[in-house]
Order: sequence, then structure tokens, then C-alpha cells
Amino acid sequence: MALSASDLPAMFSLLTNSLSGDDSVRKPAEAALSQSEARPGFCSCLMEVITAKDLAPHVDVRLMASVYFKNSINRYWRHRRDSSGISHEEKLYLRQKLLSHFGEENNQIAQMLAVLVSKIARIDYPKEWPELFSDLAQKLQSADILSSHRSFLTLFRTLKELSTKRLISDQKNFAEISARFFDYSWHLWQTDVQTLLHGFSTFSQSYNSSTLEQHHDDLYLTCERWLLCLKIIRQLIISGFPSDAKCVQEVRPVMEVSPMLLNAIQSFLPYYSSFQKGHPKFLNFLKRACTKLMKVLIALQGRHPYSFSDKCVLPVVLDFCLRKITHPDPDVLSFEQFLIQCMVMIKSVLECKEYKPSLTGRVMDENGVTLEQMKKNISGAVSGILTSLMTSERILVLCNILIRRYFVLTPSDLEEWYQNPESFHHEQDMVQWTEKLRPCAEALYIVLFENHSQLLGPVVVSILQEAMNGCPTSVTEITPGLLLKDAAYGAAAYVYYELSNYLSFKDWFNGALSLELSNDHPNMRIIHRKVALILGQWVSEIKEDTKRPVYCALIRLLQDKDLSVRLAACRSLCSHIEDASFSEGEFVDLLPICWDSSFRLIEEVQEFDSKVQVLNLISVLIGHVSEVIPFADKLVLFLQKVWEESSGECLLQIQLLIALKNFVVALGYQSPLCYNILLPVLQKGIDINSPDELNLLEDSMMLWEATLSQAPSMVPQLLAYFPCLVAILERSFDHLQVAVTIIEDYIILGGSEFLSMHASSVANILDLVVGNVNDRGLLSTLPVIDILIQCFPTEVPQLISSSLQKLIVICMTGADDRDPSKATVKASSAAILARILVMNTNYLAHLTSEPSLLLLLQKSGVSIVENILLCLVDVWLDKVDNVSSVQRKTYGLALSIMLTLRLPQVLDKLDQILSVCTTVILGVNDDLVEESSGDSISSSGSLSKDSIPSKEMRRRRVKFSDPINQMSLEDSVRENLQTCAALHGESFSKAVGNMHPSALTQLKQALKMA
Repeated sequence: MALSASDLPAMFSLLTNSLSGDDSVRKPAEAALSQSEARPGFCSCLMEVITAKDLAPHVDVRLMASVYFKNSINRYWRHRRDSSGISHEEKLYLRQKLLSHFGEENNQIAQMLAVLVSKIARIDYPKEWPELFSDLAQKLQSADILSSHRSFLTLFRTLKELSTKRLISDQKNFAEISARFFDYSWHLWQTDVQTLLHGFSTFSQSYNSSTLEQHHDDLYLTCERWLLCLKIIRQLIISGFPSDAKCVQEVRPVMEVSPMLLNAIQSFLPYYSSFQKGHPKFLNFLKRACTKLMKVLIALQGRHPYSFSDKCVLPVVLDFCLRKITHPDPDVLSFEQFLIQCMVMIKSVLECKEYKPSLTGRVMDENGVTLEQMKKNISGAVSGILTSLMTSERILVLCNILIRRYFVLTPSDLEEWYQNPESFHHEQDMVQWTEKLRPCAEALYIVLFENHSQLLGPVVVSILQEAMNGCPTSVTEITPGLLLKDAAYGAAAYVYYELSNYLSFKDWFNGALSLELSNDHPNMRIIHRKVALILGQWVSEIKEDTKRPVYCALIRLLQDKDLSVRLAACRSLCSHIEDASFSEGEFVDLLPICWDSSFRLIEEVQEFDSKVQVLNLISVLIGHVSEVIPFADKLVLFLQKVWEESSGECLLQIQLLIALKNFVVALGYQSPLCYNILLPVLQKGIDINSPDELNLLEDSMMLWEATLSQAPSMVPQLLAYFPCLVAILERSFDHLQVAVTIIEDYIILGGSEFLSMHASSVANILDLVVGNVNDRGLLSTLPVIDILIQCFPTEVPQLISSSLQKLIVICMTGADDRDPSKATVKASSAAILARILVMNTNYLAHLTSEPSLLLLLQKSGVSIVENILLCLVDVWLDKVDNVSSVQRKTYGLALSIMLTLRLPQVLDKLDQILSVCTTVILGVNDDLVEESSGDSISSSGSLSKDSIPSKEMRRRRVKFSDPINQMSLEDSVRENLQTCAALHGESFSKAVGNMHPSALTQLKQALKMA
């Protein structure tokens, strides 16, 4: 039943109750609203609640109504099979209503209304709502500033939504919109700039005029409209034109707009200081405006680099940014967000690949001029501009300024460090580089150094030497000299890969860095933290004779009194331990201190990121050092404690799962030492009903596989976990690869005990996978089926008959000649069926005569004109060269068995069967010797437990005990030929007589009958 105007009071009441903090009130209201969502008129009722004048004070209720409206658009605006959705008439009414309500005074509601229009436009424009932009164009011209602002807000939201559509037709529509709105938006933007500058000028002259105060709101709305207009212009240029980096076509708006944006910045900045004295609202706008203007310039350069390289754009923008960084006004120096954007612009230009020699191939356009040449011409011109602008002198000045001004810790930095060392460490270590001034300066410095390493290498070394001479290791006061040394150390750390050509790490470490650690004054934490950073960054440059003292230094830093220093040492230690040239021999006696220091550190830190970082070090230690077992008891207690304290912290639990996996692998056969902590953790991680399953499942399955691989024997708990694998795969095949390995581990480790307990689960999994996964998934699964049949040739084939029938269908279908993966699947499937024929002959004959198989073949479009076993013979003959030596021998044995069938058609294939068998007999010995040469298996099948991992040892034993290896194909062919001769008599003799003499000679040689 449709909702109508009479339902408005009830709707308002439900929305009000849905905001209640009382569950008994809120939940029934939410349930009632949920039931009403699909009813006709629901969105219309919500629209009335949002726009009713008498409800204007109830902002929270109106906002809730807009949220339900937005959700309904997502769920019901498009036609759905399970719902009548929103009628055409109601959609028409809602679209008209939305575009008629541009006088909304509340900004939050106005934002939501704009979002609603954009969501509908994504679905309806242009087919169902062709007049949208015509109506918006009219609204934009409103004389009322509020209505004009709301119109621009709606236009911006709609353009932003439509710009994300990627179909060619959608992009074409957006280009048409750009052409329609650009001129008007650009003209209004320029007009508003003048209005704003006039208003700002008036403010700066008369602070307390009551008349001016009356115009503040109107001017602020103009400010906001101007900012929206700027965003719209950005969107139109970015998304309305194809990137000139691809098409090398000039985008005129870039060259028209960019200089004006820069002029606006230059006009706004002088008001920065005056607005600090009495206009906080406009000061905030000024910050947003200047920052946004720079961001737009950066976006234009990134999207249309060639157009931006125009001589009227790139040189003036780059020169402006360089001057603001190197010689900023005192007020601008405190405007960090603006300085950050200036640095981002310079970094973007220095990194821009379009401004460097083109590496593209020769792609001809219509005029015969290569795109490569066009790009090279532009790149050459830009390179000249950059060379003239970025002179050696200017590069040196910029490098010096970055290090000496922007790298240096400020008093506020030091206060933050003193108050909360952990928080300071993570802000410096993990913050996004575009968010803070110092990380941004460091990122720019690294790119600058990469581009001019030969020029800057000696300069950085000189600054480093100057800083060390000006602040000896004995200095303890926080002086400018000490802060400069900290900055210089950082500069040397960030570009280690280039600076190593100019600076010997060994001399630097022995002459300065190691001496810094001998000074334990609390203020030296500044230098100690940077030394820890250097030792981690320069890891690839540390030679064998310096590794030991560096390891000792890091362990000492790991015991520092300052948490920030210890966390920095923690990260650097990870880099050394994971390094390919890590010297465990030099580190082994430091392990006890390292373990204890890590355990203490994770107890002392409070922040989540800190715990993850320390746990990562412990995990890396476990995974890279061999001396783990002596510390097993301590590690078990530690991991148990961390797990208990990590409830609800998924990222920490993931890190713990990784540590546990490394621990299990390190313990090897002694992994049961950690089962007390391991098994409960594993049980939770593989339970798909666990609240944290989505985050923990992948790492839990890796832990599960490692546990089985290292287990010396099967334990009841692990045996009981197997049904969880069925539930996991029933939900998705995302973890199929590791699941297949887990099944193999259970087969090899659990043996008959496992099969007797979980036979039905195994059958369910294989039936679920075969026929429902792609070729890659099937190729990973087929070896498990093969090993199952090898280990249990009598029990398994009947158990997995459904999966085997699907394999027969795969073998019977063609179309694999041009697809290597399908050919491999077919060959491997045929090898499994051949194994069944060899090891359980009667069952395969029974399976191929099943009515259900014939029905399955019919459904798959396979027409069978002869016996299915004879069809398999054709597959074996065809695929014998596409399989491994063991599978080839299995093919040969299966083909020899086919000689014993009472089928006259066998004689038609006798020549081919014997040819294949001959080839396999003559080649099988060499193949088997080559394949098993690395197995280290004695004639009795024994292995050295010390030299081979437990899982690999068990797998090789299974492989060695394969009955196929023990069978003689030569004897089988000889005996089965006699049977065939007895069955077919004269026909057999005739078929043999038709064989080529040389083939017959080879056969006799293979069977030693000559």
C-alpha cells in the first residue's frame, strides 16, 4: 500500500524515534522504517520531511530522512526483479522537487540534497533526466546569493559523481557538459575574485564598522560559492578533456586558467596577516582558498603536463613555489599547508616523466608525425625551461634551505616528543608525506637529490661535516648546532643509495655515530633516534667487518630510555635481520638481550601501532634466526599474553598469526611445544562464524598449513578442525590454493585415520571444487585427487565418483588445442583416470557404464558414439607427450590393460597403443632416474630427518611408495599381449602384421623378445 501525505506525522515520529538512545524505542522505529522502504511514496514522504518549512528547526530528523532517501536511491531507484521499485511518476516528482529547493539555509541539509541529486543523476542522466543541466544552468544565474551557492553546490556534486563513470559514452557526455559550463563558471569565478578582493580590502581598513558586519554573511556565501566554482572548474578540466600525456593535444583551458589561479594566490596572501587580527572565519577561508588553488594547479599539471608546460604557466608557477619555499614572508612561514603544496608542486614537476626523454614506441598519427617525436619536442623544450629556472645555484640554495630550515625540529616538535614519545615517533615515521611539512620537505629533498646527485652529494657531505664539527658528541644542551646535526643526519639517511659514493659508512660509524651512543644524557635522544634511523637506512652499505658493532649499537638503542628511540631501533633491526646479507653468526649471542628487550618494549608501549611494530620484529626474528628453541618457553608465554590482550585488534592479531606461523616453522618437529597457544588461536581463526573471520581467515589458513607441515604426527584437535575447510570453501574459493595444500597435508599426515573420519567431507570438497573453478584452480586440485587414489585405491574412487565423472567429461570435451591450461587439465585428469584403471580396474569399468555419467555427458553436449573406455584410450594416446614421466608410465600401464578387453575396436588402435608403450618402456628408466635424483631416498625408503623438512620427507616417502613405480610396464605389455592374442585370435595376428616393421622391431626390443 502506497504512503501518502496522511502518513507524514507517522513518518516524522518514526524518524524521531530512530534517533533515540533508548534501544526499546529506536529498534522498533528502525524496523518499521526498513519495512516501509520498498513501499510506493516512501521517498516522497521523506522529501516532504526534508523540505517542510515548519520542520526546519528539526535538523537531526531532516538529516536522518535524507540518509534514508539516499539509501533508497541506491536500493530501489533502478528497476529490480524482487521489488516494484520507485514508479516513474514518483521519480519525476522527486527530481522536480529536488531542483526547486535551492533556498535551504542549513548547510548540512543542503549538502545532502546535492548528494541526492548527484546519486539520481548517475542513474538517470541523460536518458531519463535530459533537462538536468538546463535546469541547473538557469538556477546558477539566480540573483540570490544563497540560491546561487546551492546551485553551484549541486552542480559540483553532480559533476563529481558523473566524472567517475568510465564508459566511453559517459565520458563523451561529460565532455559535452564541460563545454557547456566552463565559460560561465570561469567568468563567474573571475568576477567573484574581484568581489572578494574588494571586500577583503574594505575589511582591512575598517575592522569595527557595524555596516560591514551586515555584509559579512553575504560575502562569506560568495566566498563559498567561489570555492565551489573553483572545484567545478577543476572537475571540468580534469575530467572533461582526455589527458594530453596520451593524446598530446593542447588543452587550452589549462593555459587560460593556470596564470589566473596563481594571480589569485598572490592577491590573497597579503591579507593573511591582517585577517589574523580579527577575522577568524575569513582567515580560515583564506587558508582553504590558497591551499585549494595550489592543489588545483598540481592536479592540472598531473593530468595535462604538456599543456601545463606552456611558457606562460610552468615557469611562473615553479618560480613562485621556489621563492615561497626559499624566501617566504614571515607570515607565510607559519602557513604550513600552503608551503606543503608548493613543495608538492616542485616535486611533481621534478618527477614528471613527460618532462623527461620519452621512451615510447613509434606510434603514427594521421599526419605521419610520430607521437614519440611530438613528446620529445615538448620534453626538450620543458627541459630547457627547467634548466634555466633550476640553475645550479638555485638547486644548492633549495637543498640547503630544506635541510637547515625544514628538517630542523621545532620547539613544538620537541614538546610533543617530550609529552608523548610514542605518538611523536609514529607521526614522524608513518605519517602521509603530504600532510606534514617536514615529511613533505624530506620527500622533495629525496627527489631533488635523485635528479642532481652529482651536484648535491658533496654539498650534503659538507653540511654533515659542518654539523658534526659544530656539535661534538659531548654536547648535551639542545642548541641550534645539535638540531642542525639531527637534520644533517636525517639528510644523510634518506639518500644513502647515492651518498655512499661520497661518504664511507665505516669511517662515519667509527668516527661519529658509535661515539654518539656513549653519551646517555636525556637530550641525546634526538641524536640517538636519528642514529637508529641511519643504521636502518644504510643497511645495504654495511660491510662484514662493521656488522657486529652495528648490531651491538642497535641492541643498545633498543634498550634506550626513550620510547621513540627504541621504536626507531626496532624498525631498523627488522631491516638488518631481513637483509639478504644478515650475519646470524655475529648476532647469535645478542639474541637473549634482543628477545628480552622486545618483550619489555611491547609491555611498555601503549599505542596500537607500536605493538604491531614490536610484534613484527619478534616475528622477523623467529623467521630468520635458527636459535629459537632455547627461547620457546618464553615465546609461548609472550604470545599467549599478547593474544589475550589483543581482543578486537584485528591488525595486531594478524601480526600475531604471522609470528605464530614463523614460530611453528622455526620449531619444526618440536612445534607441539607451542600447541597450548597455537591450537586455540587456530580454532578461532578458521571459524567462519567468528566476528573477526573476515580479517583473520587468510593468515589463519597459512598458519593451519604450516602447523600440519611441521607436525610430527596427527593430534585429535587438528583432526577435528578439518570440517572447517568445507565451510570455508562452501562460502568462496578465495583461499583454494592453501586449502588444497592443507588437504594434502591431512592425507599424508593423517592417513587412513583421517579418511575414515572425514571421508564425506573430502568428497564434498572435491565435488564442490571440480567443475566450479577455473583451470588454475583445477590444476592445483588434481594432484590431491591423484594422491588420494594412490594412497587409497580401493576406498577413494567410490567415495569421489561424482568428481571422477566430471573428470571424464573434461576428458571427453575438446577445444583444448589452443589453450595450454585446458590441455594440461585434460592431460592430468586423464592421468588420474588411468591410475584408477591400473589400480582398481573393475571400478573404472563400472564408473564408465553408469547412467548418471551418460546423462552428465549429454548435459555437457558431448556425443558418445563408442565405448567411453575407448574414448579415454584416444585421450591417453593424444596426451602422452604432455605429462610427467610417472603419468606417462601410468598412461602406458592403462593402455596395456585395455588390450585385455573383449572389444574388437581395440585392435584398430593396437598399432598406436603398442607404439606408445614402446616409447614409454624405452624412456621410462631415464625419466624416473632423473626425476628422483634429488630425493635422497634409499632402497628401503628411509630418509634423514635432519636434512629434509618433515613435510617434504613425508611427501617423498609417499612418492617413493607409489605402486606405479613398482610395476613393470614391460611385463604388463608382454602378458596383456598374450591375453589379447588369445581373445582375438586371427584378428590379432592380422593387426600385428599391419604394424610397420621398424615399430615391431622396437617393440620386440623393448619387451626383450628379440
